[in-house]
Amino acid sequence: MSENIYVLVHGSWHGAWCWYKVAALLEKAGHRAVALDLPGHGRDRTPHAEVTLKAYVDRILDVLDAQPEAGILVGHSMGGVPITQGAEYRPDKIKTLVYLAAFLPRNGESLAKLSGQDKGSLVPAARIISGNGTFTTLKTEALKNTFYGDCPEEDIALARAALTPQPLAPGATPVSTTQENFGRVPRVYMTTLFDRALTPEMQKRMFTALPCRQVIPLHTGHSPFFSAPGELVRHLTAL
Repeated sequence: MSENIYVLVHGSWHGAWCWYKVAALLEKAGHRAVALDLPGHGRDRTPHAEVTLKAYVDRILDVLDAQPEAGILVGHSMGGVPITQGAEYRPDKIKTLVYLAAFLPRNGESLAKLSGQDKGSLVPAARIISGNGTFTTLKTEALKNTFYGDCPEEDIALARAALTPQPLAPGATPVSTTQENFGRVPRVYMTTLFDRALTPEMQKRMFTALPCRQVIPLHTGHSPFFSAPGELVRHLTAL
C-alpha cells in the first residue's frame, strides 16, 4: 500500500485537536496525517475580527503547498466550505476531496445560506451570538445532544475544554468555483446517518445537488472522529 498524505480540516468551534484519534490511526497505517488549526481556532489566536473565509483558505493552501505531493483533503462540517474554495485554487495538489458530514457548497453558495436550509438542525438552539454579532459560542449543556451523542465521555470533556468561539464572517462569504478547477477534483461524501447538527436530509440535499463520485454512509452522529475513528480511517485509506 502506498503512502498517502491526509490534510484534516476541522469544523466550526473545533480545532486540530479533534482529529487526534484519526491522525494516530492514519499514521499507524503508514500514511501521513496533517491536522491544522484554522485561524482563530485551536491554538491559533488570530483575533475574531481578522478571521475571514480567505484566511481559512490561505491556511489550507499553505499546508497543501508544503506537501511534497498531492494529498487527500478532508473537511468536517463547516470545513467543507474552505476545502471547496481551496480546491478551486489548488486542484493539482488534491487527489480527492472528502466531505465528512460537511457543507458542500455550489458556486455562489455560503455556509450561512446552506445552514439556514437545515430546519432540523439542533445547532441554532445551541448557539449564543456575541453582543457585537461577530462570533458565536455554544451552550455547554447542549454540546452532547447536538454534536457528541454517541461519543466517549472523555472526548466530550476534551471538547468542552478546547472549543473556541466561531467567527461569523467566514460563513457569510460565498464560494467562487469553476468546473475547470474545483469541478475536476474527485469528491467523496461521508454521510452521518444519526447526525443532529447537520441532518442526514440536508447532507443528502447537498450531495444530490452537487454529485460526488462516492457516498459512504456512517452510522454515527456528527463526530465520527470521536465515536468511530477506526471505521472512518478504514474508509479513508480505502479511497
